[in-house]
Amino acid sequence: MGSKKKKGVPPEEEPVMETEATPEETEREEAAQEAEQAPGETAEAAPGEDEEKGQLKDRLMRTLAEYDNFRKRSAKEKETLFADGKAYAVEALLTVADNFERALTAETSDGEFKKGMEMIFKQMQESFSKLGVTEIEAQGLPFDPLLHNAVMHVEDGELPENTVAQVFQKGYKMGDKVIRHAMVQVAN
Repeated sequence: MGSKKKKGVPPEEEPVMETEATPEETEREEAAQEAEQAPGETAEAAPGEDEEKGQLKDRLMRTLAEYDNFRKRSAKEKETLFADGKAYAVEALLTVADNFERALTAETSDGEFKKGMEMIFKQMQESFSKLGVTEIEAQGLPFDPLLHNAVMHVEDGELPENTVAQVFQKGYKMGDKVIRHAMVQVAN
């Protein structure tokens, strides 16, 4: 579909099409053009008719713009809802991942059982990775209130001020969205 010039629109204000038009958009555009070029129109149209046609054309163009904005807004909301739902589901599974990690640190006499638990935990981590979930690095890094939740302070001469001294609970994020802040101890 090529760029069509519209009557009464200066070239510098002509909209730029970024994507190919859908059939509905093409129909609306053709209807708008037909409204501009009504058949049987004579040069001696009544002054009120031209004004009325202009108002109807303006209403049509505004309605088309509103519909296009509604369609874009709906698509964006749908995408956001999907991302929020995915983050909510992952957040519910993080406690299970925490418990798996704790279970792996416990001593057991059955080596096969421990190996099976490690395999399950590895599989869970791979699933998180496929969903775009990453662990928030914290240990030894400067405290960042956007990523970390300080629950304790400690005096430690070996660490610089406002540095994470210990991680109590790992934090996770999905893309740029923090799903759970890392619970940390900060050195003063």
